Amino acid sequence: MPFLEKKFSWLSVIIFSAVAVLVFFSITSWINCDDTTSETSNSEYHCKYDIKRLNGLKYIKPIMFVDDECESENMQDIKQQIVEIVNRYKNFEGVTSASIYLRQFSTNDWMCVNETDKFEPGSLFKVPVLICILKMCEEDPSFINKRISYDKSINDGKNVAYKSNSIQLGQSYTVKELLTYMIKYSDNKATILLESNMKTEVLQKLFTDMGLEVPNIYATQYFFTTSQYSLFFRAIYNACYLSIDDSEFAAKLMSECNFKEGMVSGLPKGTPIIHKFGESGNQVEMQLHESAIIYAYNKPFLLTVMTKGKDNKTLSKLIKEVTNKVYTEMANK
Repeated sequence: MPFLEKKFSWLSVIIFSAVAVLVFFSITSWINCDDTTSETSNSEYHCKYDIKRLNGLKYIKPIMFVDDECESENMQDIKQQIVEIVNRYKNFEGVTSASIYLRQFSTNDWMCVNETDKFEPGSLFKVPVLICILKMCEEDPSFINKRISYDKSINDGKNVAYKSNSIQLGQSYTVKELLTYMIKYSDNKATILLESNMKTEVLQKLFTDMGLEVPNIYATQYFFTTSQYSLFFRAIYNACYLSIDDSEFAAKLMSECNFKEGMVSGLPKGTPIIHKFGESGNQVEMQLHESAIIYAYNKPFLLTVMTKGKDNKTLSKLIKEVTNKVYTEMANK
């Protein structure tokens, strides 16, 4: 029966072809559906970027900061480890509050623990003063060499735990020398002399340009979150507010900060770091803070730690431990 065999042979080919086409379209449809689901899922969790530009110029608006609104997924492990450290200090060491902000410059990844907590900056405020004085020097290059006399005793009204070198009554100092005392030694008297020669409008513009609340010059207190304060260090590192030369000068001054009780003690000896510390609070609740850019194996990162508790010794120990943990994790990435 050759004809019937040939007929069944063609029938088999037709059936096989129909099945193959059906399978092909089914697979294609499944793949397209999966792609669509993936795109929808990604769009649901897509984070917007916040671009901060410098205003006040006629034709240009330079970019200052580009921020992903969402914390980085690959920093969640280290965040959890830091949360555990903070909770341990809260439960057993008398710490009442702590906030930690971390940003890696090479990837722009960031995370923050207790992001909304606010603190009095204390001597951390000397960094925005530094930026303002250098901005005035850009407007008037001779200002950096202006001599200012310390001819009247200054009582800053502050009882500080960490004291260092200070300017001497009856002497005169250039603005550049006073900046060194202010940043390297955290000298309050040098700071007061600089502030008395600083234009209020320059400070107000700095805070406006950073997107921060403008300080009331008559107020006795001002508060920052860790992410807000970190903007000043980012501005120096990015050279987006001062000139490149002045940004480098500011960073060099902060690399000479002689405070060794916090972050420096948590780093391997000789690790490059630019930093500033600040203490505030009162006898009932003390505050100790430190902000730094740490240069770990050519992978610099910004770390700001603000703390409240019963004594500075415990707070400095917390800052040290957090710094050591962050450095270890960042160096191994």
